[in-house]
Amino acid sequence: MQLNRLTRAVLAAFALGWLVPPALADETCNSPYLSNLIKGQEDYVYVWTLGVPGMGDGSDKLVTLDANPKSKTFGKVVAQVSVGGRGEAHHAGFTDDRRFLWAGGLDDSKIYVFDIHSDPAKPRLVNTIADFEKRSGLVGPHTFYALPGRMLIGALSNTKDGGGATGMALYNNKGEFIQKYAMPAASAMKGADGYGYDLAVNPARNVILSSSFTGKKNYMTPLGTLIKDAGAMKQFGNTMVVWNLKAMQPEQVLSVPGAPLEIRWSLKEGDDWALTATALTSKLWLVKKDAKGQWQARDVATIGDPAKTPLPVDISMRADGKGLWVNTFMDGTTRYFDISNPEAPRQTYEKKTGSQVNMISQSWDGKRVYVSSSLLANWDKAGRENEQFVKLFAWDGKALNEQWKVDFTQLKLGRPHHMKFGAQTGQRTAWTADPARVAGR
Repeated sequence: MQLNRLTRAVLAAFALGWLVPPALADETCNSPYLSNLIKGQEDYVYVWTLGVPGMGDGSDKLVTLDANPKSKTFGKVVAQVSVGGRGEAHHAGFTDDRRFLWAGGLDDSKIYVFDIHSDPAKPRLVNTIADFEKRSGLVGPHTFYALPGRMLIGALSNTKDGGGATGMALYNNKGEFIQKYAMPAASAMKGADGYGYDLAVNPARNVILSSSFTGKKNYMTPLGTLIKDAGAMKQFGNTMVVWNLKAMQPEQVLSVPGAPLEIRWSLKEGDDWALTATALTSKLWLVKKDAKGQWQARDVATIGDPAKTPLPVDISMRADGKGLWVNTFMDGTTRYFDISNPEAPRQTYEKKTGSQVNMISQSWDGKRVYVSSSLLANWDKAGRENEQFVKLFAWDGKALNEQWKVDFTQLKLGRPHHMKFGAQTGQRTAWTADPARVAGR
């Protein structure tokens, strides 16, 4: 039987012995295939930022913040790279060698590749992939997930009608398109809806989980208008899909009503479960195998007051799998859940961290938490509540204490969204692997 290109790449990675890294001070929400981790304190935060007409150059840009407390420019902007246009900057992800950061636009579907290795303090734009739609038939590259020598990209929409039917696109690290994988539709698998959003891999169990959101016609519509459109509000995903990683085939559809967004596998050794949050129903869902060995999804906790539509948007799990941060956009609140028992998460802390908050990134040691403010250009709040910032908080296990705030509006930078950590090259460490764990043997 012939192996497809992804299968061959994954098997080659097993042979090379790449593995899940040890618990060092890095962000927790990364692909398990990254071959480098930051050793100790991160030096930089790379912020993928939406351009705003009339603000600065008006373009999307990658903004670099100094995150090293020993630096003279701690908490300051040290670099910015404009991409020369506005395409609804959203998410970004490292290649498996962590030399390059890929970032995409949900509106124009362009993909930008930044060199963050040559000079980590000053990223350079080295490639623009402008034919994503043409090559894949997909729109809105959202999740950039590193595989061995590859980048798997989860999209939100399609070129045919701008709706929620979508898929994933596979590229090599040189930026060359390899293959498209369609999200299963109802005609192909019972319960499927064709929607997509996030991706998360568990190599030990040969599984990819994908979640679901909505299509371009919805996410580019102003939020106030969208909420009033009953028909449009029905066009959101209500599923997660379990994929066979090696075969790249969907195997099971899980019912998860309410637009499940970010997916986080527990990183604790021996754990085989993941959590997601549903944006529209404000729930935490656990994905775990049952006694018969079948993956199941179950509602295990409520986030805030669903009647007030807090809109959970991002989650970040502790490296030991015992705690989960949740940001809710509408009420500007950051919540902490004790998930020592993932079957029954308990909220133990909350803090209003802004008038609106979106992404949350914590360091691997759990001592630092970064929060950004922007969701989507047409969904962010207006007037005084339209705060645009990145904040660093220290976490002592009891309270979040603000260390610094970078005001992106005041600096005319735009709307900050996704954050990734960087470090001087000499502070990184390579790791070797236990092939048996990666292969799931």
